Amino acid sequence: MSRALKLAGLVALLGLSACSMFKEPKNPPAALVDFKQTMSIKKVWSANIGSADDYVFAPVAVADSVFAAAANGKIVRVNATTGREIWKIDAGINLTAGVGADNSTLAVVGEKGVLLAYDLAGKQLWKTPLSSEVLSTPVVGGGLIVVRSIDNHIAAYDIATGKRRWVVERSLPPLILRTAAGLVISDNSVFVGLPGGKLISLTLNSGSVRWEASVGEPKGATELERVADVSGVPVVSGNDVCASAYQGKVSCFDIRTGVMRWGKALSTNMGVSVDERFVFAVDDKGTVNAFSRGAGLSEWKNDKLAYRKLSTPVSFGQSVAVADFSGYVHFLSREDGSFLARTTTDGSAVVATPIVVGANVVFQTKVGEIVAFAID
Repeated sequence: MSRALKLAGLVALLGLSACSMFKEPKNPPAALVDFKQTMSIKKVWSANIGSADDYVFAPVAVADSVFAAAANGKIVRVNATTGREIWKIDAGINLTAGVGADNSTLAVVGEKGVLLAYDLAGKQLWKTPLSSEVLSTPVVGGGLIVVRSIDNHIAAYDIATGKRRWVVERSLPPLILRTAAGLVISDNSVFVGLPGGKLISLTLNSGSVRWEASVGEPKGATELERVADVSGVPVVSGNDVCASAYQGKVSCFDIRTGVMRWGKALSTNMGVSVDERFVFAVDDKGTVNAFSRGAGLSEWKNDKLAYRKLSTPVSFGQSVAVADFSGYVHFLSREDGSFLARTTTDGSAVVATPIVVGANVVFQTKVGEIVAFAID
């Protein structure tokens, strides 16, 4: 009973944080500026999977295919080049996050905390209950599926049997954001963004803590002011793992030791992306920022999309692609942040991080369109 009451309190706090922090902003979204398009963008293909409802669903690319899911339980596999549907299945329950995958197995999570595993042909392998609801995409690798539930349990399940192999329980701050802070697997480690601004590295095989670092440090007189949760999904690139936090920083850390290479004050409820030269992040005012990989120096900013509820930006060729609450996709110069091109999806918000698949950049909208664009 005490556990049930504690979890009910947590859900209430999650709801409070969501409505308190993400209500309609006092500042109206910036009007779109006219500019001369210097890059031609074409829509390569599109498909519809279904609404995300109040959750975040991001596509994933594996084995020359794009996999995606929707809140209604539908899971689809399409050809990454053509968008041709290979199969579509129904999980039989409502889902709460996108698809995790490796070269053999898919994973999705369902309402009230359920983990389901499938092979790449869409055949269900197993189904197991979790400790509570999961909002972030599960990650698959090293023979395990790893999830973080909203009660701050990080658990790993055997990819073949569904048996739980290990669990790490972390305490929760009094107030947290209802966001899909994620996980990423690299080699024999899993990196997890947590409420309270912590990024931890766990040994994939056992769940033992390698290191813990701070992306955001709670500050302020009230619990609301002290919210500093890691946002989005940590990104591993080379010897770095980079992450961002609400009312915190965008930071990069040594992947082996957790020593901070650099950190810059920036509040965001979205994640970061990384290429060989830059780290990209959108702050909570809608400014797109590019930082140098090595030292975290500010290379450029674009504030012309203020308060348009931008997605995580992603490096795409010589551009940076970022989408907004109206389904517009903006392509900025990777070198100086100026506008190169603009196109549109289905008119609904894009909140999931886009993915680059070969020559295409792929977005999933709130209404449920999966759409691939390429440079023409």
